[in-house]
Amino acid sequence: MRLLVVEDDQVISSFVVKGLREAGFAVDLAMDGEEGLHLALNEPYDAMVVDIMLPKLDGLALIGELRARRKNTPVIILSAKREVDDRVKGLQTGSDDYLTKPFAFSELLARVQALIRRSTGSVDPTILEVGDLRMDLLKREVTRSGGKIDLQPREFVLLEYLIRNAGRVVSKTMIMEHVWDYNFDPQTNVVESRMSRLRDKINRGFDKQLVETVRGVGYVLREDV
Repeated sequence: MRLLVVEDDQVISSFVVKGLREAGFAVDLAMDGEEGLHLALNEPYDAMVVDIMLPKLDGLALIGELRARRKNTPVIILSAKREVDDRVKGLQTGSDDYLTKPFAFSELLARVQALIRRSTGSVDPTILEVGDLRMDLLKREVTRSGGKIDLQPREFVLLEYLIRNAGRVVSKTMIMEHVWDYNFDPQTNVVESRMSRLRDKINRGFDKQLVETVRGVGYVLREDV
């Protein structure tokens, strides 16, 4: 899952970006509203975290412009303003949630995850399953037929993306857009390398191959094996 954080406070932005990346998200950071709007209009994000008080273009104007252009990316507002009227104004502008500063990172993470679940129509907030493959998002554990599979953080994110798109072939470009940030070099073979290791870990010891490479197209996690 790929997120955009728009926050000009260096301490807060560093704290939020670091925490979200450690939670397995690919995160881009914009330090002002104009940069945030440009990224939001041109890159595919699963959710956004936006401060209200931003240089060049404030957060509410940014969100209003996104909605005017029919960009429905879920947005959480961060604000030092605690008054009810401020929260109402933020929600009326088109944001999906509102969190006042200071805040606990655990609460921000939970709200981001809830927004993504709602936008993707996910029913179970913590468990993803395809066949005998089971992913626990809270415990960060993956099992197949009850046996634990040890994954590196990036492999875990790759597998989550495949499970959420089970039965659908996803291209290298789609994977890069949702799993790596916009500074990622598309000329490298890191996607192929990571997918090869992930495929080996998921399929090893099983006759039924869950993760497959579709030559010249991309990758797929099979639902019908």
